[in-house]
Amino acid sequence: MFGVEPQDNLVKSHVMIDPSRSPFIKERMQVVYEGESLQELLNQVEFLQIKGETFKVVYVKNEGSSKMEKIGFENRRAIEKEVGLHINGEAALEHPKRLFGIMVVNGRWFFGDYVKSEPVWHRHQQKPHSYSTALNTRVARAVANIAVPEPVGIKAIDPCCGIGTVLVEALSMGIDIVGSDKNPLILNGVRENIAYFGLSGEVTFTDIRDVTNHYDVAIIDLPYNLCCAITPEQQKEILSHARRIAQRVVFVSVETIDDILLEEGFSIIDRAVVSKGKFMREVIVCE
Repeated sequence: MFGVEPQDNLVKSHVMIDPSRSPFIKERMQVVYEGESLQELLNQVEFLQIKGETFKVVYVKNEGSSKMEKIGFENRRAIEKEVGLHINGEAALEHPKRLFGIMVVNGRWFFGDYVKSEPVWHRHQQKPHSYSTALNTRVARAVANIAVPEPVGIKAIDPCCGIGTVLVEALSMGIDIVGSDKNPLILNGVRENIAYFGLSGEVTFTDIRDVTNHYDVAIIDLPYNLCCAITPEQQKEILSHARRIAQRVVFVSVETIDDILLEEGFSIIDRAVVSKGKFMREVIVCE
């Protein structure tokens, strides 16, 4: 997936999400100039001055483009060179400080700052410890993004952290999150998973009933497997304490829990379904 974001600081501020936070966005371009033709774009690029930084121009292929818009390798390199020659600055093919992208979408040309995602979540699949029923890393990263889209000033908790899949993804994105679980047998594994990727985070042997601090958001993958099966009463208790300790909660559940959520005073803000074969999980955002 590719994200193109407009730059319009005079009208409104625009939140720029680092593509590496998302397991779905592969690259992003913040549009600086646009035009009906390449020449119109070049005329605008001439006004761009890069001081104190080296740069490189990359032609970004639009996978959804028509056959008429598809440009061969040699032509792409020629366009990159032509655009680079119109920029007032020092070009660098290796290790540039700034990357610019150029692309054509529906016959219109775009130029802007370009960022390519580093799929760090792929590396997180190779954790020292894992559960077969744990969230996969891609879903865990998406859930952490949904729970904390902007980490600054936000304190989060995963009070049923299991083997720490969500914790690893959240910590790797700079989210201020702590983890806890009532199963003491898994805690060393959680800590080893976190340390294995050079991360650090607090993980404690604590039942959700004993959590006393209050958090901006909680992420809870409700227990469901044979090793930690819970009764409907215990499930309701988890939801009740979740509402007590956090203003906002993202639940992951293998069954419909709407009635219990509403009974516990939650408002359901958004939801999605993640499926793998016949196995389905609901991701529910509540306040």
